[in-house]
Amino acid sequence: MGPLTGYRIIEFQGIGPGPFCGMMLSDMGADVVRIDRANRVRGGDPSAPPGDLLARGRRSIGVDLKNPDGVEVALKLIEGADAAFEGFRPGVMERLGLGPDVCLERNPKLVFGRMTGWGQEGPYAQMAGHDINYIALAGVLAPITRGGGTPVPPLNLVGDFGGGGMLLALGMVAALLETQKSGKGQVVDAAMVDGSSVLATSVHGGLASGGWSPEHGTNVLDTGSHYYDAYETSDGKYISLGSIEPQFYAEFLELTGLGDQLASEQNNRDAWPEMKAQVDACIKSKTRAEWEAIFEGSDVCFAPVLEPTEAPNHPHAKHRKAFVEVAGIVQPAPAPRFSRTKSAIQGPPAHAGQHSVDLLGELGFSAEESESLTSSGAVQ
Repeated sequence: MGPLTGYRIIEFQGIGPGPFCGMMLSDMGADVVRIDRANRVRGGDPSAPPGDLLARGRRSIGVDLKNPDGVEVALKLIEGADAAFEGFRPGVMERLGLGPDVCLERNPKLVFGRMTGWGQEGPYAQMAGHDINYIALAGVLAPITRGGGTPVPPLNLVGDFGGGGMLLALGMVAALLETQKSGKGQVVDAAMVDGSSVLATSVHGGLASGGWSPEHGTNVLDTGSHYYDAYETSDGKYISLGSIEPQFYAEFLELTGLGDQLASEQNNRDAWPEMKAQVDACIKSKTRAEWEAIFEGSDVCFAPVLEPTEAPNHPHAKHRKAFVEVAGIVQPAPAPRFSRTKSAIQGPPAHAGQHSVDLLGELGFSAEESESLTSSGAVQ
């Protein structure tokens, strides 16, 4: 019943941002069919799905894309689809005979999504890379430091998922909306280096206006300030504070008892190091649970810093049903939420090639033709 119910999208199996995009589209109701490489097909019990949660909610067909018959199977899937996306290096799909020109010739209304790190062209286009490299070139990694020290990779959340898979999904949905008006398909070129840059737009605005200092670790949001940071508690855990606005800062001072020392100096950057030391000592005087009891329900802008294993059990997450259990695995529920066309996880991850025979039947291949394709190895 999700908002994308009725759309069929073909996913050429990849890693990281591509599967994340497929998960988002599937959670929103699209029928996402994943073309797995034939050499990944190992069989597997459907009642014991793999643990790759990014692959949840779609069916899988194993296809040898170096076999002309396998390429034809992929093109048959393309013919009946609303969209398709891939995450190979530039030129790979063209060499396979599955580039956007070929696919759009078969299906002129197709939205063809392309996910790369560096983009389809440019000096770096053919280089290998990972999230850390893309956000480094985008100017996003450098400011993520503590006190201006060595940059700290924010896992692979910014390049792979935020600037990559999420923006690819948004781009494809936007293109599908446009196709309803024009009747024409198009290519969506999503590059993680581009998407990461877009996520940092506010930093560039701050640099232009003078609100953001290029000196790392001296700004409100980059661990420079004493009122926007994570602090260790007496039991070795952490809490987060974000008391930026004056009224929230005043409440923070009242609840911590730090008002006499810090009240008039909130934005005196020269005083921030000493003020941070005072806040640090204060927070270390109590356990995380004690600070939760003090701050929860207030406007301090507070939350405990939870481990991934703790987050599903927090009362707020439980109230919102932010995590669900599918096939015995607790995992994040679909987001965002829709009031009428509710999203849902369509099922656990599939084994590579688990639905090959069923999908060949849906494409109109006879039993004999399906047997020929599987016997030759074109489809696994």
